[in-house]
Amino acid sequence: MKVYVRAPYSDECLKELETLFDQVVYEPWTVTGERFYEDEMLENLLRVQPDALITELDRVTEKVLSGYDKLKFIGDCRGTPANLQVEACTKAGVPILCTPGRNTQAVAEMVVGLLLTVMRKTIPAVQWVKDGKWVPGTTPYYLWMGNELQGKKVGFVGFGAISHAVAKILDGFECQISFYDPFLPGDQGHYRKASLEEIFSESDIVTLHLPVTDSTRGMITEPLLRSMKKTALFVNAARSAIVDYAALEKVLKEEAIAGAIIDVLDTEPPTEEDLSIAQCPNVLLTPHICGATYEVTDHQSRILNDRIKKWMAGEDLEKVVYNRDVLSK
Repeated sequence: MKVYVRAPYSDECLKELETLFDQVVYEPWTVTGERFYEDEMLENLLRVQPDALITELDRVTEKVLSGYDKLKFIGDCRGTPANLQVEACTKAGVPILCTPGRNTQAVAEMVVGLLLTVMRKTIPAVQWVKDGKWVPGTTPYYLWMGNELQGKKVGFVGFGAISHAVAKILDGFECQISFYDPFLPGDQGHYRKASLEEIFSESDIVTLHLPVTDSTRGMITEPLLRSMKKTALFVNAARSAIVDYAALEKVLKEEAIAGAIIDVLDTEPPTEEDLSIAQCPNVLLTPHICGATYEVTDHQSRILNDRIKKWMAGEDLEKVVYNRDVLSK
């Protein structure tokens, strides 16, 4: 079998792939510079003629699978295969193996880091110094005084792997953790289950960590945002479609809440309209980089290799195959 690897992969795990496959063709998008859209993806599959594809960003659509029907599986180095047409893969009988949890620690560390950055006013304080405004007679100690994270009430919307990792870090700050997650039956240890309304009205910090589904799309509404404390911070490092961004921008401009940390936008790269919210002085916008660390490559490589080995051995297929319906074909 030949595997075509388009995702960044660790050297150690590439060597392991060489023991699992007869041939490994390694052309990661980080070297070629861009993801492949469907025409380029089909063209390169026809060129390489692989039995399996490992990707991360490339678009695999019905057109691709119709034009190249030799794939035995697709390994997607993402938590969920947003770059693949899942139904088309299932229809074509191609199992999808994903890498859930690959960026859990990366996102968790970044979220806490951004909270500290905002709460301690680090960015404007640094810019103030660079702009030459630290002159005799100024008192930066009082001018840039911020808040401590210690003991704050933090409410999570969604309480999966990333939320647990963030909460674990926040335990060191003795934060009071509550969460909304309809899929969990009750409290998780010392983490308290609460209603969505309680999360928004009681928390000093509200942070989102959940996927986009029919039930979560647009779930963060203006009434919820307006129920937050005036001193509260809102964090979205999940997906933009979960939030009514027009309502969030309105609330921020009115200073009805203290501020927001945003890592995801409706359109990426953003349009001028999308960037409107970033012009609010109480917003810290990052370019979808909360999960971007070098270590993520190591994590995704190991997770996917383990899943490939299980798929080859026919073990735990219900757990390792994302599109489980393909198993009945």
